[in-house]
Amino acid sequence: MTKFLLIRHGESVSNLERRFTGHYNAPLTDLGRRQAMATAEYIKQNYKVDKVYASDLDRAFTTGKATADLLGLPVTPDPDLREIYAGKWEGVLYDDIKAEYPDLFGKWFGDTGNCRCPDGESVEELGNRVHSCLIKIAEENPDATIVIATHATPIRSLQAITTYGSVDYMNKVSWVSNASVSTVIYENGKLSFTEAGYDKHLSGILTTLPKDI
Repeated sequence: MTKFLLIRHGESVSNLERRFTGHYNAPLTDLGRRQAMATAEYIKQNYKVDKVYASDLDRAFTTGKATADLLGLPVTPDPDLREIYAGKWEGVLYDDIKAEYPDLFGKWFGDTGNCRCPDGESVEELGNRVHSCLIKIAEENPDATIVIATHATPIRSLQAITTYGSVDYMNKVSWVSNASVSTVIYENGKLSFTEAGYDKHLSGILTTLPKDI
């Protein structure tokens, strides 16, 4: 059995600015860096970690590096752990997207799993990308405990796939909070969530975000 500890990156500048971030390379805020350190401490105190992987986007890589540095481990960057590629929505304010794409923006909230960003990636493509990436890492690291620093939509889509069989059921799954830890196991060729969005270690520094980010 391989165990994954999936961390959503700490609070980013785009979270504060209410931007649809995608591959847009927004850094962490000061609070986001504090959250990343708090999560690193929590993981050090509760797990024996063998490896750390991260999305190569700054906000996730910096979050993963906080844990890796504390544990004396390197970080392996992997672009397959990136957030969804948002095409024309990359780095655009939510209010501006809502004004220009009211129907599609509504679909993003009402039927997320069947949404495609304009000129970008579909949620199904994202989910398949992340699911395949974790299986590959698990098969390369049997019986290991692995930290994965990634993003909100990858975690949510992965939970929908592993729990319900498809991203069609994304709206049955909640967004996890910044710097939260979700536990996933790989056993007998399958991934399954045992805990989603644990954030009790962030008492006093938890980001309160709107449901859409």
